[in-house]
Amino acid sequence: MGDDDDGQSKNVVFVTVGTTCFDALVRAVETPEIKQELLNRGYTDLLIQMGRGSYTPTKCGGEDGGLAVDYFTFSSSIAQHLKSASLVISHAGSGSIFETLRLGKPLIVVVNEDLMDNHQSELAEELAERKHLLYARPQSLHQTISTMNLESLIPYHPGDATPVAKLINKYLGFPDD
Repeated sequence: MGDDDDGQSKNVVFVTVGTTCFDALVRAVETPEIKQELLNRGYTDLLIQMGRGSYTPTKCGGEDGGLAVDYFTFSSSIAQHLKSASLVISHAGSGSIFETLRLGKPLIVVVNEDLMDNHQSELAEELAERKHLLYARPQSLHQTISTMNLESLIPYHPGDATPVAKLINKYLGFPDD
């Protein structure tokens, strides 16, 4: 995606957990098996937004020919990280999902099974069924990455809300403009 200081091309995997604690996802992406699979697929860098998690990943510069790993807790905006990513691995928050899909980035959504109300899994499952993204749980992430075919994903195109807005305006008695 970008260039590093040596002029080498970077293929960044950006991982985001949002504002919650999702140590299971952070631990999963840091396993040697997943890092090796990402490296085998041509990715060079792993950037993890770890949120409120208590587990701290290990930074690595990639000097040994491995994946370069960096992390941060929060950012005022993750938009630039999403834009520069070649692949996004995200929690199942609707904001993160739709922001990534609007940018046309390949996305693997990992559901946080520790959350009480797991409505997020319904959204992720539906969008995966429609082939807009890939869906995993922390324990199945390695398998999802090793079998992923990003070319099979269908770009997401937000619908036109105008007819719904007009219907609501009509119902509320507002003039049709």
